[in-house]
Amino acid sequence: MKKVAIIGSGFSSLSAACYLAKEGFDVSVFEKNATVGGRARQLQKEGFTFDIGPSWYWMPDIFEKFFNDFGKSTKDYYQLDKLSPAYKIFFADDEITIGDTMDKICEEFERIEPGSSKPLRKFISKAQENYDIAINKIVLKPGLSPLELVTKDTVTRVDQFFKTISGEVRKKFKNPKLVSTLEFPVLFLGAKPSNTPSFYSFMNFADFGLGTWHPKGGMYEVIKAMKSLAESLGVKIETNATVEKINVANGKTTGITVNNKEIVTDYVLSGADYSHSETLLDNKYRQYSENYWSKKTFAPSSLLFYVGFDKKLENVEHHNLFFDTDFEAHAEDIYDNPKWPKDPLFYVNFPSITDESMAPKGCETGFFLIPIAPDLEDTEALRQKYFDIVIDRFEKKTNQKVVNNIIFKESFCVKDFKKEYNSYKGNAYGMANTLSQTAFLRPNLKSKKVDNLYFTGQLTVPGPGVPPSLISGKLASDLIKKHYQD
Repeated sequence: MKKVAIIGSGFSSLSAACYLAKEGFDVSVFEKNATVGGRARQLQKEGFTFDIGPSWYWMPDIFEKFFNDFGKSTKDYYQLDKLSPAYKIFFADDEITIGDTMDKICEEFERIEPGSSKPLRKFISKAQENYDIAINKIVLKPGLSPLELVTKDTVTRVDQFFKTISGEVRKKFKNPKLVSTLEFPVLFLGAKPSNTPSFYSFMNFADFGLGTWHPKGGMYEVIKAMKSLAESLGVKIETNATVEKINVANGKTTGITVNNKEIVTDYVLSGADYSHSETLLDNKYRQYSENYWSKKTFAPSSLLFYVGFDKKLENVEHHNLFFDTDFEAHAEDIYDNPKWPKDPLFYVNFPSITDESMAPKGCETGFFLIPIAPDLEDTEALRQKYFDIVIDRFEKKTNQKVVNNIIFKESFCVKDFKKEYNSYKGNAYGMANTLSQTAFLRPNLKSKKVDNLYFTGQLTVPGPGVPPSLISGKLASDLIKKHYQD
């Protein structure tokens, strides 16, 4: 059997490991941290359970397809519940609750802006068509050629690649709350709505059409399921295994050096941060310079807080967005003039509202996230300053006092993204999906300089997010399989 060494154990790495093992490859995964999952790890403390990274379960069809490829189903590994409501948005003078059906969502839109449900249904119908094209056709392409994008479906929608989500939404909806609600989903793609092609409205269908879900026990249950599947297929996984070098001779990788020990292998696939992965190579084998990376638009970093509360909280849902300050001003502080935001938007997740297993009885598990620009100064004083800002606004918007009910809080920010994940400038979500960073314009899955070296994950195709990472692993495995067969 041909041997494949995979660097990292995030969603894309575990996905690739499963597909390659299924095809008969001898697969070994090397993870630098003590547990698998990459950015999707878990924190357990004093009876509280936190997902350290991803906390939204969207596009359930992608997860189901993944497990179906191995004769399995998500239900073989974890319980999946559709959230009702999906999430709640707090504005300065109102709140919007996104229900679990289009009828409920349309009713809420009508409450805010009479007559808005009709253009909403048309918008989501078009978004559904884009979703079908994107998920079943475009994202399954490996990004090797611009011709991959030229199909009957995309040619008739070429204008959607040159218009923006922001422009399309604002043509149809005038109420700023509805505009923000419809622009929100593309933030998962890592760029401002004003810089994201309108074709990506398929994220709105993922939101309103497919709904928001929760795996009982948290998102880490998906990682545990993938690990279990991989090991059942014969994949060997080593943790606390730091890869120090990718070894190359005569234009081919001969293996990797792990914890000062050389591992000989036929293929190397890195699911670690792409820019870091290339630093494991000698200079002459690197495809992209520091100048290349520095000019790219990266998705935001984040300041995260994991908070244990000694009581159940009121007036909140499982997922909550606090858009009670200026959306544009915060976006400018991330993308245009990077600095710590004056009045940050933020997100709060209380999984224990849905899932009692994630907190002790009568308590609440709280996950707070503030999007920030990558590579900002990161100090304990700044972390505390911004925790005070968001907890004060949280108390005011939800009409309750919670500060004195905090048992503990842990934080995670730019320095941690760099240390734990070798993340370029401490970004949290990879490279943004702007027009100039889409498909074949993203860093390659296959090295152009080393014959049997491959990459996967959110800096390459299809892009940022958990479902795209599952697909990225499959695409990389397909290229390795093709190389072997040729």
